[in-house]
Amino acid sequence: MTKDSSPRLSATTPASSGGLALLFPGQGSQHAGMGKRIAEISGAARETFAQADEVLGIRISHLCFEGSERELADTVNTQPAILTTSLAHLGYLQELLQEQGRRLRPALIAGHSLGQFTAAVAADALDFSDGLRLVQERGRIMAEWARKRPGGLASVLGLSDDIVSELCREASPEGKVGVAVFNTPGQVVISGEQDALQQAMTLVRERGGRAKRLPISVPGHIPIMRDAADELSRFISTLQFREPKTPIVSNISATLLTTAEAVRQELADQICAPVQWVRCVATMANEGTEAFLELGPGQTLSKMIRRILDGAQTHSAGQISPEELRELATAVPADGAEVEVAL
Repeated sequence: MTKDSSPRLSATTPASSGGLALLFPGQGSQHAGMGKRIAEISGAARETFAQADEVLGIRISHLCFEGSERELADTVNTQPAILTTSLAHLGYLQELLQEQGRRLRPALIAGHSLGQFTAAVAADALDFSDGLRLVQERGRIMAEWARKRPGGLASVLGLSDDIVSELCREASPEGKVGVAVFNTPGQVVISGEQDALQQAMTLVRERGGRAKRLPISVPGHIPIMRDAADELSRFISTLQFREPKTPIVSNISATLLTTAEAVRQELADQICAPVQWVRCVATMANEGTEAFLELGPGQTLSKMIRRILDGAQTHSAGQISPEELRELATAVPADGAEVEVAL
């Protein structure tokens, strides 16, 4: 068995700027009742959900608050539900700061897979209403692709990235399964069509690794989905993008996205390109990020970062008190522009 021996990063990596990084989660972070508590205590969060209901023409708020796990696992529902819940948390944080006459000033913004679309809205590169329609269309396109070629995703633990990639090629030389997400050292996500995915999971177990199917109803982030990416790109071309007010860390290249066109291209290519989350975290560390704040359902990204970056200061908005949240957002210096999201 070949175990992954990738070294973890150090939080003492030399910094160039410093500040707070905002993180937005992707599919798999959803859970029944998500967003209900934040909507109960925050007018800004309630307004976010109300606007999403109006734009989408469905009660996405009811789905988040009262929907079943099965309903939320349907990608057509999952994507707008997570984006809305995440931005409701952001609205709540801004509301807390505004009560003291302060503004949120992150140095960087990063999203994990679907979270990149939330990041684009949070950075004011895309209007909230357009972001909602975009992820609704993304969910529709991905679901339609999966109806023709059913499949899904699986988490793989205990093997090196190279070994997992090799096993995927062995399972399907045609590329019907591949590594979709590099989450942490020794933990990746594979994605693909049903038979190829099952074969890859079998090979992983034969090599001594662990493989577990994820509660996500469609594949993603593999090259064979180029036609789905092209269809999404055509829809994206109808939307207006702006220069992000705060740099967004690319999932694909782990570089900083600072122009409207770079953000547009990132979102267009995402469906057929793997998520380089380990490299994203390395970029944030190298840029001198002092604290990471996850805004959205759950605390998946916070846990990942602690596995990647030794000594990382991570926080999940849903897990800390309003006082701690307010203090965190104002205590960390940032060189980035102030962020005002029009929800």
